[in-house]
Amino acid sequence: MKSLQHSPDREARSPWSRHNDKQRVTLSPPHARVEGVIRLAGSKSMTNRALIMAALAKGTSTIEGILQSDDSYWCIDCLTRLGVKVILEGATVLVEGCGGSWPIASGELYVGAAGTVARFLPGALAAGEGSWTLTGSRRMAERPMAPLLTALSHLGVRLAYERKELCLPFVLQSSGLQGGTVSLPGSTSSQFISGVLLSAPYAKAPLSVHIEGDVVQRDYVQMTLDMMGMFGVTPTVAEGGQRITVPTGGYQAGTIRLEPDVSACCYFWALAALTGGRIRIEGINRTSTCQPDIELLDVLDPMGSTVIRGEDFVEVAGTGQLKGGFQLSMQRMSDQTLTIAAMAPFADGPITLTDAAHIRHHECDRIAAVCKELRKLNIQVEEHADGLTVYPGRPEPAVLDSHDDHRMAMALSLIGTKVQGVQIADPGCVSKTCPDYFERLSALGIGVAYTEEPG
Repeated sequence: MKSLQHSPDREARSPWSRHNDKQRVTLSPPHARVEGVIRLAGSKSMTNRALIMAALAKGTSTIEGILQSDDSYWCIDCLTRLGVKVILEGATVLVEGCGGSWPIASGELYVGAAGTVARFLPGALAAGEGSWTLTGSRRMAERPMAPLLTALSHLGVRLAYERKELCLPFVLQSSGLQGGTVSLPGSTSSQFISGVLLSAPYAKAPLSVHIEGDVVQRDYVQMTLDMMGMFGVTPTVAEGGQRITVPTGGYQAGTIRLEPDVSACCYFWALAALTGGRIRIEGINRTSTCQPDIELLDVLDPMGSTVIRGEDFVEVAGTGQLKGGFQLSMQRMSDQTLTIAAMAPFADGPITLTDAAHIRHHECDRIAAVCKELRKLNIQVEEHADGLTVYPGRPEPAVLDSHDDHRMAMALSLIGTKVQGVQIADPGCVSKTCPDYFERLSALGIGVAYTEEPG
């Protein structure tokens, strides 16, 4: 069997990761109907927002239900290196905030492959005074940072780049964040906007963020604003959401309960839809969650699944043949582009996914990567600049490359729940957001067998 040419960027794996010694995972369809009631850890996006705001706040915060994954590990590691006391007790973390003044004002901080940490931490650092070197994984050094770093420079932050302009690694020097108005594009990543907003309460004067154009996944900006409110800061939103003004004053410590990671929930709901099973996930309120990937439920329903939305749960039951023959904009829930692409071969008509060009700049070029892997399965797929079209087919067993991308691995694994012998290379990459993903599949009756790394 040929070895895969892609070399995983394992430097970003944390002590919380699993299966780094595994070369491949082989999946097998279940022998009985997939049924289960599960509860997943807290949202990755909420976890890192809450950790950084709590670290900046005055007083000690309690954050319940955090996600223990690579991304949150590197966030906690950075905060600890900044002198913030972080105490982890099970799924609860206590954070003794620094009141906007970092106890350790210099040093090197490693963000791994965590986009949220790389985009949120620079602004948070700039809120205080000091000089820090920020580094990250090989892939994180390739991902876009220019809009955020340009905005911070406009606000008085000094940046010196060690390799490539406007990319990691760089040295950040700050004597405090200036106020005023700064402009950011909405088309590349909502994380840039959030990165400025969450630091804004510590500016020397009120700070206004002007957003140019439509925002990719605007719900994540709202998530930031909502969490700022939980820590006692209430921004003013005007001009249809295109201008956000943040008052000075700083965060106050609080107690926060994080809801489960909806992005991770989606793989299990998709599993139910694909296999004709039934999965109930507890801790989710369909009407109150601010996580945009919840909209996958609005796709699974017309595709032929039964979706039940309870007060504290969401249940999906597969009812037979999946329906296709539609085009769908993925702008609001782009992380689920790969999930739907993995389901599409089993639908009764082609599915076209659009408005997801920005996912070419995530952990990998997700559009090109999923097209490549689907073709290995002998599935007809057309790649577009902003998405893809997947045609119905009969996937054949193949060894698939995860591209060191947690979402690629989890989405492609869904095909292995329908097709005997599908293998996913480097299964350990799921530790970025869901380290126990394959254990959960096994507990639901999916065959999971690992191949060890040679030597």
